[in-house]
Amino acid sequence: MNNQRKATMFGLLAVLAWSTVATVFKLALQRMDHFQLLFLANIFSLAALGLVLAVQGRLGLLLKADRKQLGLCAGLGLINPFLYYLVLFKAYALLPAQVAQPLNFTWALTLAWLAVPILGQRLRLRDGLAGLVCYSGVLVITTGGNLRSIQMDSGLGVALALGSTLIWALYWLANTRMKYDPVAGLFLGFLFALPPVTTVVWFFSNFQISPSGWALGAYVGALEMGFTFVLWLSAMRLTASTARIANLIFLSPFLSLVIIHFVLGEHLRPATVPGLVLIVAGLWYQSTGKNPKEKSA
Repeated sequence: MNNQRKATMFGLLAVLAWSTVATVFKLALQRMDHFQLLFLANIFSLAALGLVLAVQGRLGLLLKADRKQLGLCAGLGLINPFLYYLVLFKAYALLPAQVAQPLNFTWALTLAWLAVPILGQRLRLRDGLAGLVCYSGVLVITTGGNLRSIQMDSGLGVALALGSTLIWALYWLANTRMKYDPVAGLFLGFLFALPPVTTVVWFFSNFQISPSGWALGAYVGALEMGFTFVLWLSAMRLTASTARIANLIFLSPFLSLVIIHFVLGEHLRPATVPGLVLIVAGLWYQSTGKNPKEKSA
């Protein structure tokens, strides 16, 4: 099997795994609160990433991080997983999965817009038009298509889901400063996040979690936060066409809706699919144009 076929296979496996997480989030949050889910996911993501480093013979990298790298990993760990997943899991607790998932999917647009003030990039006309299309889809989904009488499932849930895109985009922009192995860096970030995560569970929840809750937490941590990240990273490294692999991600929200419908039993609202089509169309249009090669201001 050549590298491009391997890249496509890894990319498709990552997309398939990510397509299940909205459903698993909701199943897990039926058995525990968002603090407990974050705690379990953090533990199992550490185990997954540690296993990857061990199998690849790269555990020694953890001892080679200098003080600056450790400080950056600690800061990134407070953003992701600590803050990002606290916000995202709470959004999923408040919203139907078919609403929360498409809203969170707009993070790529948020990333492009935040790159303007943070990295000094130029805001293109394409980015502006893509934003109008994407957030038209957001409005359709959150209002159920009834734009004359705007009613949302949960204003707080919508705000948190959209806020999660801001946190995730800030995390990846901050990651541009990381000159360290990405898997080892992610492991250290999750390791530094474990004490504050444990602290919030101690003060705001408890550690009494059912066996099924542990199993779902393991799935979220190992798949969503751990192994899938490595799969996607491997695909991007092996491919001869980054765009070809990156475009696979547009399959994820549609596959996710199918799984949400058949596993969670959520009846798909008339507004969900057209709203998602608008979001994906906007993101695809944005991704088809090349960013101008500019240095940070």
